[in-house]
Amino acid sequence: MNSNQIVLVNPNQMKPVVAPLALDYLSQTITTAGFEVDILDLAFDDDYRDKVANYFAQSAPLAIGVTIRNTDDCYFATQDFVLSRTKQISDEIKKQSKAPIVLGGVAFSAIPVAIMRYLDVDFGIVGEGEVGLPKFLQCLRAEDNFSNVPGLVYKTTVGYRRNSVEYLDLSEISLASRGIIDNLRYFTEGGMAGFETKRGCNQPCAYCLDPVSKGRKIRMRQPQDVADELECLLDMGITHFHTCDSEFNIPPHHAQAVCEELVRRKLGERIQWYAYASPVPFSDNLAQLMKRAGCVGIDFGVDHGNDDMLKRLGRNFCADDLERTAQICHEHGIIFMYDLLLGGPGETQATLKETINLMKKIRPSRVGVALGMRIYPGTEMGKLVRKITATVSSSYEVNSIHGRIEDNPDFLEPVFYLSSELGDKPSDYVAGLVGDDEMFFFASPGEAGQDYNYNENSALVQAIRAGYRGAFWDILRRLKSEK
Repeated sequence: MNSNQIVLVNPNQMKPVVAPLALDYLSQTITTAGFEVDILDLAFDDDYRDKVANYFAQSAPLAIGVTIRNTDDCYFATQDFVLSRTKQISDEIKKQSKAPIVLGGVAFSAIPVAIMRYLDVDFGIVGEGEVGLPKFLQCLRAEDNFSNVPGLVYKTTVGYRRNSVEYLDLSEISLASRGIIDNLRYFTEGGMAGFETKRGCNQPCAYCLDPVSKGRKIRMRQPQDVADELECLLDMGITHFHTCDSEFNIPPHHAQAVCEELVRRKLGERIQWYAYASPVPFSDNLAQLMKRAGCVGIDFGVDHGNDDMLKRLGRNFCADDLERTAQICHEHGIIFMYDLLLGGPGETQATLKETINLMKKIRPSRVGVALGMRIYPGTEMGKLVRKITATVSSSYEVNSIHGRIEDNPDFLEPVFYLSSELGDKPSDYVAGLVGDDEMFFFASPGEAGQDYNYNENSALVQAIRAGYRGAFWDILRRLKSEK
């Protein structure tokens, strides 16, 4: 056993491939702590067994870190439980090595104990691995107890213990030295590279996992460090990027500072990037600055076009804000998508129609339509669904819950809310409202995976192979426009 070595494993085999950004960042702090880091990246290998066997035949690490980015594809039409494939990989690793496995990642941080039980793993770290993982490795090497390892969840003789989570001050560290994963190959086969300008989310959305997984306090990186990171990737030959922030423009002053740094270095003339953003606050000035900094597309999580539904979903904007933001993007020639999340509590055919009609009026570059809301513990929607299923106070309410309810208390396997007020065939109703308007990305269950779902999307894979680059939604937009 090499007491200074850890191998970080990426088990995510969804296609198109998405680079394991967390492992690239994490490796920097682990190395600084004095450990050697290997990467066992299984994203490109349909038959992972030989690669796993070959690695462990030559290496005996102190520990094995496995990132859990997804439990499923979060898509009502398919409900693909990808964690079952991760289990096959982790089981194979156990056959080849006796080193302890420690889990981490966004999905793990949301449902840690349930995932540990499902994968039969004794350790995991909630929150940022940069804080807890080096300390865990130090305790493991010294055969010390784990009680002071931040964010650690571990199995004991009486159950699972969860240590308190600590978060990094991102303004005091550098994450710019990207390079332990094959970023250029991910760019070639995935069409873009991800980067963060901040972590955490303070928005009160009723359904969203980000505050649960990433913390409710926004922690911002130094704009200079973000620019250094993009220059590092650009030097590798990577030209297209996407933010991994919950919302790039919250807070707006930080988004402005990042853009100003990119403009100062003239990076906006050499790269193209996309952002996730909120429709508020979004100003004319920020739109101009983002464009000068190289931003070519924005995905706004607007969720709905009905004011009452927006309030139920915990959003702090209204339909008028959607019109204003759309007007700004149109004026500055910024392509943009409005992502809708339909079918929540109180949804009716009338509210659906109002929303689709609003989209047709303001004409985003594209509109993503998700019908059915994935439920997660720790969210307001999670609490609501637990209350409904526990009391069974109304069969009408229970009919809105879809997926496995029994023996699935943490919603590990996909559970969705889809308002029963929409009738027996809500997908057909939405399809009728959308019609043949190519502005909309919407797939009914019968054609799942052929359009808006990024999981195993063969059209996307083929387009990227043919040379398309950029955000998945923009590549799909261009493919549709060229037909």
